[in-house]
Amino acid sequence: MSAPRRQGPRSSHRSRRVAAFFDLDKTIIATSSVFAFNKSFVDEGLLSRRSVIDLAYTQLAFSLSDADDEQMVKVRQAMATATKGWEPAKVERIVTEALTERVSPTVYAEAQELLAEHRALGHDLVIVSASGEELVAPIARMLGVDHYAGTRMNRDADGRYGGEIEFYCQGQGKAEAIRAFAGRYGYDLPSSYAYSDSSTDMPMLLEVGHPTVINPDRALRREALARGWPILTFENPTPLLPTLERATGPIVGVGSIALAVGAAAVSFARASRKRD
Repeated sequence: MSAPRRQGPRSSHRSRRVAAFFDLDKTIIATSSVFAFNKSFVDEGLLSRRSVIDLAYTQLAFSLSDADDEQMVKVRQAMATATKGWEPAKVERIVTEALTERVSPTVYAEAQELLAEHRALGHDLVIVSASGEELVAPIARMLGVDHYAGTRMNRDADGRYGGEIEFYCQGQGKAEAIRAFAGRYGYDLPSSYAYSDSSTDMPMLLEVGHPTVINPDRALRREALARGWPILTFENPTPLLPTLERATGPIVGVGSIALAVGAAAVSFARASRKRD
């Protein structure tokens, strides 16, 4: 018996403006957007090898704690502390220069196809990620999406990361970002789509009428089965197709609405969650 075909996105009534909201790590790309640049951050002097080891231990503690609120706070603060003093422009430059080598080969072929399907239907493409906006912005440009949201850290008097998280684009933060986009661009959320791999993104998935899970963790798989949501398996990372590497003009981050710009290390926590 042949495998059933997945049900793709559908065209909507012209009066409705539709968006497809995508998590980034393990949904569009087969890695953590932060881990992808670890070597570059070390080479540029932003992270020491000792700090990478310390962060790995923090991750391990997080993965063994079932991601409870107390441990999540510790992980967030560890990441904020590790990035204190970083120059946002330098982070974005490092990421931009390393995109072709570090990220392009990790984009799932299935995700590229799904992005292209939504684009062909006239849907706006939006990345909503727990990673910092300086990481997300170059990846969003590479993928040719319309908008993106990331985590924001405070800034010191010199414009560097100040060591505290101002807006965390995870959990309820992702739902907040989606509502902000809908308010600004008039998206009809009951007609819109959302895609993620992690149970921490349930608030994001519940904001739209068409949630789908991709390579879900155990908790999210249980939720998807109970709610009758589609479950997709992406397993073929491949270099980015030329059809996705297109100029779209300025890509507007959610920070220009009300939420803002991002922290460079929060998605370490996402990468520690175990998969089936």
